[in-house]
Amino acid sequence: MKILIINFNLEGQTREEYDAVGIEAAPLFTKVPGLISKHFLEDDDTNTYGGVYVFEDQESLDNYLKSDIFEMINSNPKWPNVTTRIFGVIEAPSLITGAKTKSSF
Repeated sequence: MKILIINFNLEGQTREEYDAVGIEAAPLFTKVPGLISKHFLEDDDTNTYGGVYVFEDQESLDNYLKSDIFEMINSNPKWPNVTTRIFGVIEAPSLITGAKTKSSF
């Protein structure tokens, strides 16, 4: 499993407008091959938003990074300062805490 964390700021878009875009776009993420889940992030105090994405494997994550959806996020002028971080998952302790990991599917 792989975790992708994307962060960006809002510029020229209110939080309410951003939330509406998220609701409209959410169904697109259900069709991303290999994406197990996506959590939308917000920190209004620091104007930081984004998502935590859980992928089945590196190949699925790599394909997402080449997708139109990712390009839309990365090139949106209302979402400047895009950063990405990729992490692996340590399965044994994650399973103990109830997380769904590759071996639990």
